[in-house]
Amino acid sequence: MIRPLVFLLLALGLMSCGGPEARRPVKVKTGSFIKESVERNRQLLAAEEKMIQDIIAQDSAHTYLSSANSSWYYYETKNGDTDYVPETDDLVVLTYNVVSFTNDTLYRAEDIGPVRYKVDKQELFPGLRNSVKLLKEGETATFLFPSSMAFGYHGDNDQIGPNVPIKSTISLLQIIKQKDSIQN
Repeated sequence: MIRPLVFLLLALGLMSCGGPEARRPVKVKTGSFIKESVERNRQLLAAEEKMIQDIIAQDSAHTYLSSANSSWYYYETKNGDTDYVPETDDLVVLTYNVVSFTNDTLYRAEDIGPVRYKVDKQELFPGLRNSVKLLKEGETATFLFPSSMAFGYHGDNDQIGPNVPIKSTISLLQIIKQKDSIQN
């Protein structure tokens, strides 16, 4: 009597054991956050571009040029003696300031001081990295950058907050060509 009962319990025990059941996710991701973020960034960029166009429309004293990287600029000092602009690996010496669109000085060029920058090899904010390659030695230009080309959604953790478009006057003091450095 015990033997059939043991077999019955053993058979029931084996039949009731199923394989492991997969756990269901608590939340189902739909990708809507990314879509909302993209739309928010498009709206922010459109608003900043409108601010830039308003600044340009009010400034009749300067002729603005558009760069391929979403910034606008005008020359304060132009160098007609050379055609050479910095290339990757060139070392440049420059000064720049950072000003808000409401003309509040965030960083003065004197406080930043001259900056030695190896083109495309060191970290500067994206707009500055791209703008350096537009200037010739001895030129000074003022650039208007949307926040995506400035310090972005994070800011600089000091004077510049998140999503702040900026103005910057950049002076390219010296270009040390990489080819010259190799020969010396």
